[in-house]
Amino acid sequence: MDFKDYYKILDVEPTADDKAIKTAYRKLARKYHPDVSKEAGAEDKFKEASEAYEVLSSPDKRAEYDELRKYGRQGRPFQTPPGWQSRAGAGAGGFEETADFSEFFSSIFGGRPQQGGRTRNPGRTGQDVEMELAVFLEETLSGESKQVSFKVPQHSPNGQRMSDITKTLNVKIPAGVVDGERIRLKGQGAPGVGGGANGDLYLIIRLAPHPLFEVEGHDLVITVPLAPWEAVLGTKVAVPTLTSRINLTIRPDSQNGQRLRIKGNGLMNKSGERGDLYAQLKIVVPKHTDEATRALWQKLADSSSFDPRAQWKG
Repeated sequence: MDFKDYYKILDVEPTADDKAIKTAYRKLARKYHPDVSKEAGAEDKFKEASEAYEVLSSPDKRAEYDELRKYGRQGRPFQTPPGWQSRAGAGAGGFEETADFSEFFSSIFGGRPQQGGRTRNPGRTGQDVEMELAVFLEETLSGESKQVSFKVPQHSPNGQRMSDITKTLNVKIPAGVVDGERIRLKGQGAPGVGGGANGDLYLIIRLAPHPLFEVEGHDLVITVPLAPWEAVLGTKVAVPTLTSRINLTIRPDSQNGQRLRIKGNGLMNKSGERGDLYAQLKIVVPKHTDEATRALWQKLADSSSFDPRAQWKG
C-alpha cells in the first residue's frame, strides 16, 4: 500500500492549527460531496478528504500520524514499524462509523468497531522505555537499519514486577534527525497488563562527535589547514566529505577564518535534502624551521610593506 500524506490531501502545512484544518476540509467537502459534485472521481476525493480530516482533527491520531510520517512519503510503498499498536485506535475509545477508510488508515489505527459500539480496554498500558542512541554522522545518510538492544520491564498478569528481558530491534534512522531528537517507536516498550496496550520505546538521538566535522544544524564545518604560501598563492586541496573527497580551489590571497561553501554535502534534513559543508580556512605555521627556511622568511619580512596591525594606528 502507498503512504498517504494527509496534509497534502487537505492542502495544509504540517504546522496548521485546528481552525485551518477544519476550513480546508469544509472547502474540499463542499467541492467533492457526491450529492453536489459532478467532477470525475469526486466521491473518492471526498472520502480521501474525510479520512484526512478524521486523523488531523484528532489530537491523539494526529500525534501518532506525525510520528509515522517520518518513515513514509506520498505515493511510496509503506509498512508500519514492527509491533505497531495504535493508542488512538479502538482500544482508546474506537472510531465513529462515518466513512469507508483506506487500508493505509486501517494499518495505522486498526479496525473499527461495529456500528453503534465503542470498545473498552480495562487493561493497563505497559511501561514506556527510554534510551539514548549514539548515531554516527555517516549513519544519518545511509538509510540502513541500526541494531539496538534495551531492557524491557516485565510484569505478571496481576501486575507484580518480574525480571527484565533484553529486547533487540533493527531501527531505521529517519532522515533529518538532529542531536537530542526524541523518536517514539510504538508498542516496543513493556507489555501491557491485563490486555492493555504495550508501552513505547523512546530513542534519544545523540550524534557522535566526529574527528573532522562540526555540526551546525544540518550543515557541517571542516577546518582546512593551509600553509601561509598556499593562502597567498592559491592551491587545490582534497577535502574529505562524509561520503568521499572533493577538490577545493583555494583562491590567491585567501584569509584565515574564511569559509567556503560546498553545497549539498552536509546532513540530511526532514525533506530529504542535504545541508551544506563549510570549509573554514586556517593558516598554520611550521613549528620548527631550519636556518635556510628562516632566512627566506627574513627576506620576505624585509621586502614586504604589509602591516597586519595597520588598523591600530590612529
